[in-house]
Amino acid sequence: MKTNIKPAEGKLGILIPGLGAVATTLIAGVEAVKKGISKPIGSVTQMGTIRLGKRTENRRPKIKDFVPLANLNDIVFGGWDVFEDNVFESATNAKVLDAGLLHAVKAELEAIKPMKAAFDKNYAKNLTGTYIKEGTRYEMAQAVMNDIKDFKAKNNCDRIVLVWCGSTEIYYEASEIHSTLAKFEQALIDDDKRIAPSMIYAYAALKMGIPFANGAPNLTVDIPALIELSKETRTPIAGKDFKTGQTLMKTILAPGLAARALGVNGWFSTNILGNRDGLVLDDPDNFKTKEVSKLGVLEDILRPEDNPDLYGDIYHKIRINYYPPHGDNKESWDNIDIFGWLGYKMQIKINFLCRDSILAAPIALDLALFMDMAKRANMSGIQEWLSFYLKSPQTAPGLQAENDIFKQLIKLENTLRHLMGEDLITHLGLDYYEDLVEDVVS
Repeated sequence: MKTNIKPAEGKLGILIPGLGAVATTLIAGVEAVKKGISKPIGSVTQMGTIRLGKRTENRRPKIKDFVPLANLNDIVFGGWDVFEDNVFESATNAKVLDAGLLHAVKAELEAIKPMKAAFDKNYAKNLTGTYIKEGTRYEMAQAVMNDIKDFKAKNNCDRIVLVWCGSTEIYYEASEIHSTLAKFEQALIDDDKRIAPSMIYAYAALKMGIPFANGAPNLTVDIPALIELSKETRTPIAGKDFKTGQTLMKTILAPGLAARALGVNGWFSTNILGNRDGLVLDDPDNFKTKEVSKLGVLEDILRPEDNPDLYGDIYHKIRINYYPPHGDNKESWDNIDIFGWLGYKMQIKINFLCRDSILAAPIALDLALFMDMAKRANMSGIQEWLSFYLKSPQTAPGLQAENDIFKQLIKLENTLRHLMGEDLITHLGLDYYEDLVEDVVS
């Protein structure tokens, strides 16, 4: 049965905490696509297709033509940042996109000026914010809500979504103030420093019934209090950490090794990165948050406890090094020690010279569009079907994450089929051959 999804009428405001390299690459890219001077490569919502029905039916529409997503021409961007630079200035400083492309959308980018950020230097020690809100946690949350209301009215938006593109916060674990909504709201009033800046944005959005997606490995919405709020206001949440370079490769390669029952006893990963994210991650406390996010991927895919002969002794090491000359062009090396028939050893070497924001921008776009649709479909709470885009997918309490990218894609596509009243696809395929057998017998 087809789900009753409200149409994507009017303008969609995409508000982004953190107008740095990823956000400005996203915004400039969408504006370039609107003008017809670029294509949204890497965006599954815009370029991807989905199979419907039997293979013999040859129905493969583009996803954007299958489900009711907001049109790119109806999107309006805004956001917050710790620096006062407008989006054109920030994009120029990020040095991700060519000057020619930026100047082609200069007017649109210059018109987007950041709002003052909710910021606490203790959560990003290597970042010095100069354009920040004053006041307690509660006062900052109220200020963010006012920002959202003002933006929506000024830009005549029908709907809003928030996508966190800010820095990785220091590593911390949930405490009693994160356990219930009542305790969390009291902690806001008490200006409890255990409430991270990202949680202030998430709380403000969810309190207003606005979807929130977390593109960093921060705890943010992965706490009982904000899950409770998301259900109370019937609002979708998704997190955490955009799946871009090295982890993207792991979620592609590791399932293949596991599928062929090849053993892995070592996986060493190192990165060099020179953008603002690299600077923030140069602090050990911030790096630990990212490390925890990245380390869990192999364990979830290979599941050593289920097959100790193949993966019981795996040694997984991750390093991230701040290297300014590379800027946003992240480079990663992986050395993978594997073994096959009779235990004979082999190696795989990967050198991925990627562009961090080029890979992250379409993820942010897809998450925003899908989250907006989920809200219109009256979906609420954790949207695990969007784990396809995330390094450390948020799941229901006690439920192990699924990090195999191919299984994640099946989950995403079947969710879309379910919403639109189409048959789910299992890829079993026996019916094609049973029909042939019946024809021969008859």
